[in-house]
This record gives sequence, structure tokens and C-alpha cells, in this order.
Amino acid sequence: MLIRVGFEAAFDFTQPTPVLLMPFIHPSRASSIRKPERFIVKPPAGISEYTDTYGNRCGRTIVPAGCVTFSSDAVVEDDGRPDAQVLDAHQHSVPELPDNVLLFLLASRYCEVDSELRDTAWSLFGKLPAGWPLVQAVCNFVHQHIRFDYMQARANRTALDVYRERVGVCRDFMHLAITFCRSLNVPARYCTGYLGDIGVPPAASPMDFSAWFEVYLGGSWHTFDARNNTPRIGRVLMARGRDAADVALTTTFGVNQLRSFRVWTDVA
Repeated sequence: MLIRVGFEAAFDFTQPTPVLLMPFIHPSRASSIRKPERFIVKPPAGISEYTDTYGNRCGRTIVPAGCVTFSSDAVVEDDGRPDAQVLDAHQHSVPELPDNVLLFLLASRYCEVDSELRDTAWSLFGKLPAGWPLVQAVCNFVHQHIRFDYMQARANRTALDVYRERVGVCRDFMHLAITFCRSLNVPARYCTGYLGDIGVPPAASPMDFSAWFEVYLGGSWHTFDARNNTPRIGRVLMARGRDAADVALTTTFGVNQLRSFRVWTDVA
């Protein structure tokens, strides 16, 4: 299966401004790219690429004052299979975990493991079987607990806010699920990328980047999605991190306003 993915985002800048970018398909998907990414900045600005702490492909630039448009387009090949289910995946004890996984047990900007959510997690899920059933129970609860509403999106909403407000967008579902998992000693990390309506009815809302999360069970990372709460086809990873703060499409160091934004993810 071939999937065309891309986006276009236009911003108004009041003055020349440094910008960090994560507009690229993740290096782990490089071998599946069939039409190379065309990342374009208008008006042209030089992009310096680097790899961040989490292995994401990133860019940095300085854009001029005025309207600046970032866009990307690519075609990737996908196996067409839904997210893998490994129902007997073992939950490691903390001493068994590799050093580079321990970070994903800790509190982060949007995932307050050091809050009342730790006790909430153990009261809700502490008596359940460890491993895959435990993570699925977390997803089931979050999926039912939160009402999805694009109009309620808020950049500063944390997992604790999500739990209390019971509304949010896909990133909010993942932040709460990640926080519960970490509280239960299951390493969990945030993912962002493209996820089209492949194998499911088209969504009524406009296409956007999607969020999901991965947990470390049985010696490897596995995909979960508390918003959709069902295996999906055609995820195209862009970036991973502790939470949404680590994987922003753009991080700007100056005043700007979003003028327009669109995302496409279609079977080619």
C-alpha cells in the first residue's frame, strides 16, 4: 500500500525569527519512503538539520518577517496491516529495564507522574494483570473517560487537567494514558505522525497530525492509541518523545500567528 503524506502551514512573523522544526518522517521509516520528502520553506530559508536526544530528525532556520509557509510531501509504502497485538507481552520489573528506557517512567511537561494521578492509577488498575491487559485497560478507561472535541484544544492542558476536565484532543488522550502507564511502572513514550482514515469510515473533522503512544513490554516497544482504541492501518511516524512538548512541528523564538494549516494522508 502506498500512502501520500504531507502538510502545509503558514505563519505571519513580525520580525526575523529563529525556528526549530520537526517536519520530517522519522528515520525508522526511511526505507519505506517511495517518493522522497520535499520539504519547502517559502520564501526560501536555509535549513540546518540535526538529530535530537530521542533520535528524531529535526531542522533549524531563521525566517524573515512576513508570511512564511512550511510544506512537505512524500509517498511511503505501508504493509497494510493493523497495529500488532502481542497479548502475552511481559511487563518488566523496573530493575529489568534497560537504562535508556528508564526516562519514560519519569514525570514530564504534560505527564505528571508525580501528582495525584499516581494514586489514581493504582486505585483504578492496581489489581489487574500486569503487561498487555493492564495497558489495554488503561486505554479502555481513557477512551471512555474523555470526550473528543477539537474546539476544546488547549496547548497547556496536562494529564491531570485532562482527567479532571474529561475533554480534549488526541494528544490529551495520550498524555493521560502515558501518565497512568508510567505510574504503574510501564515505560511509555509519546508519538506523533500521520494517520489517515484507512480501513475506517472517514472522520467528519479536518485531517490533522495524529498522536499515539508506545509502551515497553517484552523487550520491545508496542503501539497503543487511547483515542481510537482499536488497531489502525497506516501510521507514519514523524517523532517520539516524553510528551507533546518534545515533538512540536514548529518551535518559534519570536512573535507569530498561524495563518493556515492543512494535513493530508491518503492512499496514493
